[in-house]
Amino acid sequence: MALDGVTHRTLEVNGIKIHVAEAGDGSAGSILFLHGFLQLWCSWHHQLVSLSRLGYRCLAPDLRGYGDSSAPESPSSYTAFHLVGDMVGLLNALSLPQVFVVGQGWGALLAWQMCAFRPERVRALVNMSVAFMPRNPAMRPLEAFRRIYGDGYYLVRMQDPGTMEAEFAQMETKFIIKKLLTTLDTGASSFSKEWYGTTEEVIPLPSWLSEEYVGHVAAKFDETGFSGAMNSSRCLDLNWELMAPWASAKVIVPTKFMVGETAMSCKSKAVQKYVLEGDFKGDVPGLEEVVVIAGGAHYIHLQKAEEVTEHIYNFFKKF
Repeated sequence: MALDGVTHRTLEVNGIKIHVAEAGDGSAGSILFLHGFLQLWCSWHHQLVSLSRLGYRCLAPDLRGYGDSSAPESPSSYTAFHLVGDMVGLLNALSLPQVFVVGQGWGALLAWQMCAFRPERVRALVNMSVAFMPRNPAMRPLEAFRRIYGDGYYLVRMQDPGTMEAEFAQMETKFIIKKLLTTLDTGASSFSKEWYGTTEEVIPLPSWLSEEYVGHVAAKFDETGFSGAMNSSRCLDLNWELMAPWASAKVIVPTKFMVGETAMSCKSKAVQKYVLEGDFKGDVPGLEEVVVIAGGAHYIHLQKAEEVTEHIYNFFKKF
């Protein structure tokens, strides 16, 4: 997917190869963009172009397991420490002591972890769609998901390597990507047979989503497969064990959080109470703003690109 002013290179970091898209001269600072599940560097194409024109050096890597970056075979090679280590290694390779960070979805989870482990590398944070999740010392994450959503929840079903990959192999990759991006009301049924429906369905694309974009993402997953993308979720309980020393770690960097009003992470009563009624601020003392994007769903950086970009710019320009 070619974009004006965007260049690409692959760097050796943390024992693997990380592909990164870059744009901008950095006169206003550098921004590291962290993509979410079943996305690639190009999910940030709007922000790369717009914010680079405002003087930011924009860096959008394919995370470990995705796209043109390395995809180690073992699921245990995708812990939070591997992923944060990749990003710190990338910044070191680019001689960037500190950057702004933007995360969405699973990339937001990585951003929270990066801020907890290495806050001195983050100048300020804009995170989207997934709120900070404090470690519950009494319950592993997968057990919590089972209790809340049942054994059919996709994160639970995804734990057996190869099972969901086999399901995906029965469907056209373009269908999977279109279904994922156009489902505005996500929930516990995501990636279930009921959620997929008939694979013969013709999925019309909204104005903010192009066939070119879907085609680029689908072609890359056809090339790489899905295991690398799924392996991070297979480290949920392992991360829980390894992160015990950081159980009470707070996110102290200046932070803005955004969520779409129809997203599961916004509609959940428990999440609403946590985010809007004070406990979130206790875990993220650096929290300065919470923004609910009207009409927005999970992929607000794509769906509401101009609005989201403006929010990012207005927050980062203060620092």
